[in-house]
Amino acid sequence: MRGGKFRQWRLAAIALALLLLAFVIWNVITGWTPSRDEFSVQGVVVDEDNGKPFWPSLGATGVDFAYLTATRGAERRDKQFASNLEAVREAGIRYGALHRFDICRLATDQATLFITTVPRLNGALPPAVELDFSGSCTKRPDRALILSELSTFLSQIEEHSGQPAILLLSPDFEAAYKISSEVDRNVWLERTWMLPDYAARPWVMWTANRSRRVSGIDGRVRWVVVRK
Repeated sequence: MRGGKFRQWRLAAIALALLLLAFVIWNVITGWTPSRDEFSVQGVVVDEDNGKPFWPSLGATGVDFAYLTATRGAERRDKQFASNLEAVREAGIRYGALHRFDICRLATDQATLFITTVPRLNGALPPAVELDFSGSCTKRPDRALILSELSTFLSQIEEHSGQPAILLLSPDFEAAYKISSEVDRNVWLERTWMLPDYAARPWVMWTANRSRRVSGIDGRVRWVVVRK
């Protein structure tokens, strides 16, 4: 009997230790950011899944800038973009708008949605264009078509915004289409914890943690740093 109880207690202790270890690891993952000594400017990407961030407090917690998801493809506006835009400006945090490009939709239609959603405002950061594959689009157009459509999209949104866009390239998309070697724009790369090196040109922005938790924002956000 005593031996059986001892084994039960031992198993319970091991299970508790594993839970505590998992909790510690999870907190490390969701709380990690690169050193401010190396990357002095750091910020976030938010969308409608992050609820209504409490922007007045975020500047004090290390959010130097925010990219607000504005549009996806040719039809979908982010439900929180307008309110986020108003609130982030009132809080005095630098901001930019992000579009998630859909390779299954016409570039002109996507540009029209972005332009009619995102006002041209003095002081805004360059518009960001996220290039990645999605489950809703299984087509894989050839590279020439992607480059042509992207050029059309960029020319229209850049005329509207008055400044060159920055390209947020996923590793898979860059591997498939080699955008950075053809399109002369600043690039923003992603790789949690490790410096990214998959583009043909040096990155200017890096998503260092895709699962950061920040006080004042619901859910997880992408934590981004700027190269000096």
